Amino acid sequence: MAVRSADLERDAATTAWKLDETVEQLQSAAEKTTEDARLYVIKGEERYLNAFRAVDAVEREREQSVKRLVISNLTDQERTALQTVEADAEVLDAIEEQAVKDFAAGKQDVGRAAVFSPEHEEAQTDLMASVAHFTDLVDARGQEDLRSAKEKADLWGAIAKSLLAITALVFLSVLYFVLKRRVARPLHQMSGVVRRLAKQDYTVELLADGRRDEIGDMNDAIQIFRDNGLERDRLDAERRKDQQIKDLILQLMHRLQGCQDEAELAPVVARYAVQIFPELRGHLFVMNEGRTVLSAAGTWGAPRRSTTEFPSIQCWGLRRGRPHLSEVEHGDVPCQHLDETTKDGSLCMPLAAHGDTVGMLYFEGPDGGLELIAARVYIELIAENLGLAIANLQLRDRLANLAVKDPLTGLLNRRSLDENLNRLRREATDLPAALMMIDIDHFKHFNDDFGHDAGDFVMSQVAAIMMDVAGNHGAVHRFGGEEFAIVMLGTDQKEARSLAERLRSGIERAPITYLGRPLGTVTVSIGVASTQDGQPSTNLMQRADASLLRAKAGGRNVVITDWTTGDVERPAV
Repeated sequence: MAVRSADLERDAATTAWKLDETVEQLQSAAEKTTEDARLYVIKGEERYLNAFRAVDAVEREREQSVKRLVISNLTDQERTALQTVEADAEVLDAIEEQAVKDFAAGKQDVGRAAVFSPEHEEAQTDLMASVAHFTDLVDARGQEDLRSAKEKADLWGAIAKSLLAITALVFLSVLYFVLKRRVARPLHQMSGVVRRLAKQDYTVELLADGRRDEIGDMNDAIQIFRDNGLERDRLDAERRKDQQIKDLILQLMHRLQGCQDEAELAPVVARYAVQIFPELRGHLFVMNEGRTVLSAAGTWGAPRRSTTEFPSIQCWGLRRGRPHLSEVEHGDVPCQHLDETTKDGSLCMPLAAHGDTVGMLYFEGPDGGLELIAARVYIELIAENLGLAIANLQLRDRLANLAVKDPLTGLLNRRSLDENLNRLRREATDLPAALMMIDIDHFKHFNDDFGHDAGDFVMSQVAAIMMDVAGNHGAVHRFGGEEFAIVMLGTDQKEARSLAERLRSGIERAPITYLGRPLGTVTVSIGVASTQDGQPSTNLMQRADASLLRAKAGGRNVVITDWTTGDVERPAV
């Protein structure tokens, strides 16, 4: 009964609301129709005519809706008022329709006069008044019906609420203990879990009661959310670590490109290797020119398993030309340069470029090589670029040596001599300088008697003695053929004379054999010039060369200086 009374109250309210809305829309449509008709006869635009037709159709539809809605429930007074509304609406429609037709037929003035005539104003006013009167009547009756229905609904509602309250009290009393134990406590615990998960605290422990109801389903969903959160955090951490490593590798590559020689390269690699692989230790090995021995050029993290120098044949990675992981616990073949008593894993990464092996990257780490396996991709990327960097630096050094050094003796060439002398002339200082010109005596004898290979050997041996005796005192050059020159900066006449004599006697006493055959005594003639005592540096070479000619003319195997005159003094044997 309470529900039925409430439905009747709701139906009464709905009926009153629909009626009010319909009448209001009818009134609004009438006003809109009048406005569109007037705009059409004023401006003559087709859109206003279309709007007039559409609103007029809507207005008539609303009238039929009112009739169907309340025709069976209207009182005599309301029915009379509704008939008045319909009559007034017909009068207003007739005036506006005729005005529109007149305007469309070319009688614009007639049409405009009609929609602004007193008759039109009066018809519109009568329509609005009749609609208002009808609305008042319907509202009054609707409010009365609504009040009556509300009183009945309230009465039965109060009765129903009382019965419902009694029933609910009994029901809640029965369910109290069940709900508290089976729902409230798990939900309270679950809410705490959800709050921690909302703060991205995925270490929280979830309920594990194995329930097969809605709460169990919710707990399973939360478990999945937690697992997904943990996995997402792990992937994010891996992505950030990967990006950080790649950024450091990129920085390393940029620094490698800026290195001018191999001595700069090794500290750069060591500095960044510690940052990129903090858990790993290692060496940067560089191959010697003969490609037989590797020496540690850089070290990071104090590695303890590999020696710092070993023959290249002792490394399986260099033998195969591929990365080699020496894992003690997994039975892989360890390299011979490793200490097998340690349990660390070791990775040998060859450095190759342009088809040639130039060195090796060596890493060792804990956990039997697990860290090395995880870092292997990054190590290979570094090795590829590092091999190119070392090869390019070595190629640059070789090209530089070809430009400034003599290929046979390894001494500085004639071009370097000219540059050093020109620099001496440009940068004149108070410090003395000396130039020593050296010629191997009777060098043609070695070529004729023993062959040109022997002659080249003699020349290389003499060059080696000159580098050993005078290398720390000046720059040794091959002037051309069997002639040499030594530029000595900051050397006075006495030191220059003494050094020349040591060089002459050292070459004379050196036993030189070629392919087991003694080549006899090799001697040199030396001419020395100095800038001391105000002598110019511009003609230093001419004066040294003149002294050399005097030495050769005086019997060879002597030292002649440009600051002494007279007969040549033979050295004591």
